[in-house]
Amino acid sequence: MNIRFDGKRALVTGAGRGIGRGILKKLAECGAECVALSKTQENLDSLKNEVPGIQTVMVDLADWTATRHALEKIGKIDLLVNNAAIVNVSPFIETAKDDLDKVLDVNFKAAFNVSQIVARSMVERGNGGAIVNVSSVASRIGCSNMASYSSAKGAMDSLTQVMATELGPHKIRVNSVHPHLVPSTDMGKSAAGFLPLGALEYYLSRIPLNRFPDVEDVVNAVLFLLSDKASSLNGIALPIDGGFEAN
Repeated sequence: MNIRFDGKRALVTGAGRGIGRGILKKLAECGAECVALSKTQENLDSLKNEVPGIQTVMVDLADWTATRHALEKIGKIDLLVNNAAIVNVSPFIETAKDDLDKVLDVNFKAAFNVSQIVARSMVERGNGGAIVNVSSVASRIGCSNMASYSSAKGAMDSLTQVMATELGPHKIRVNSVHPHLVPSTDMGKSAAGFLPLGALEYYLSRIPLNRFPDVEDVVNAVLFLLSDKASSLNGIALPIDGGFEAN
């Protein structure tokens, strides 16, 4: 299946590394004009060296106002991937307010903020568009020590449904993907490092395909949902978990 995005302009948040970096590079490979957003200039510089034609935006998504100012200058966007995320690993009763606020600001409020800016422009132009929110399997199961992260991703799931309902009439599709732990990314390694002894092996034993997803698995799912090949898909939550939820 040949997927192309020629003539389309895409914005990926959290594009400096990991899954976001993989998504942006593949979008560019498939013909999209890409805007990479990250809070780390070093990551943006190295990405631009790999994909010279991209536009980069350095902003901390936790800063609502700075984000709005940065995005109001980037022009039209046809495709949006809300990928930026941070993780806090701590028991529910020990999670501090500051840690909860940080996770909600980046994982949920930023997606709300960015989507609002981009969707408003899409509606005004009247040409439709596609948005994919990168959620997590953690939003759908009870993951110990992940109360703030799971809650933020659960809020993102609800937002996806509302956006799909309200924006669908404007030919704007909104879907989400729900990866299991991706151990090859920095965030995946960090989260895995906090798991109790034997937990990683237990999770793996619950996956019928007997492997965790890798970055390419998530990238391919996101690109499909952004593409015209998924033109009738709106408001879906796509697990990328090897059958974990089914088991």
